[in-house]
Amino acid sequence: MSILVDKNTRLLVQGITGKEGGYHAKKCMEYGTNVVAGVTPGKGGTLFEGTVPVFNTVEQAVATTKSNASMIFVPPPFAGDAIVEAVDAGLGVVACITEGIPVHDSIKVMRYVRSQTHSRVIGPNCPGVITPGAKCKMGIMPGSIHKPGKIGVVSRSGTLTYEAVGQLTGLGIGQSTCVGIGGDPVNGTTFVDVLKMFRDDKETEGIVLIGEIGGSREQEAAEYIKSELKKPVAALIVGRTAPPGRRMGHAGAIITGKAARADDKIRALSAAGAAIIPTPAHIGRTVKEMMGVKA
Repeated sequence: MSILVDKNTRLLVQGITGKEGGYHAKKCMEYGTNVVAGVTPGKGGTLFEGTVPVFNTVEQAVATTKSNASMIFVPPPFAGDAIVEAVDAGLGVVACITEGIPVHDSIKVMRYVRSQTHSRVIGPNCPGVITPGAKCKMGIMPGSIHKPGKIGVVSRSGTLTYEAVGQLTGLGIGQSTCVGIGGDPVNGTTFVDVLKMFRDDKETEGIVLIGEIGGSREQEAAEYIKSELKKPVAALIVGRTAPPGRRMGHAGAIITGKAARADDKIRALSAAGAAIIPTPAHIGRTVKEMMGVKA
């Protein structure tokens, strides 16, 4: 068992003929992901890498190839429409990698996404999802650093996701599934959404949560951990030294109120029972201690 993706995932790539979409679609195929279709308007009838059929619309691709998931590499002005097209085609998991989608577009699109129940949207502005045990990734993460294991990883930061994975793999601990939910202020999937899935996943025995300044999603996660989650959680919150009003990396990483500060998030997660990771260099060590893993 895993969350979101597995050996039955039949991936469709929106924007597969573009530079970024093509590069990462090929990397997903090399990792083992079953990429069955691509979509680029005007390029229908061609083949990607000589084997993957390209269609003009998602609806055509799904009808022909039975795709059940999508990875989106569409330029920001059109990415919102690409998400809606994937949802309307009935795809179960949609990971939007695109960075720079206007916030007002995301607000309208996510309102539409939340009005339905058949599709789960990851991102936008995220690295995607990977399940090492199933050799399935739909995203831009380097597959080679991952190792099958029992720790679920959920993060707002792509780079820190890779850092966590590298340390867990280096210690021989590995990962069950890694989910990058993205750093935008408006996105399709929250920490709580992923924690619920990890709670129900038999392959996940512990969780790493990586948050940052901005918003209150980490406090919502803390409330859920305290009231509903029995599995151990190690939490890292970055941006402790960021001054109020200063944007740090992601569009959503800006302190706009007391609850958005790193210290308040750390306090909430600590009170909920999470093991606090003091710095990014201590992710693996903290998880090792939390899980009682012997050297």
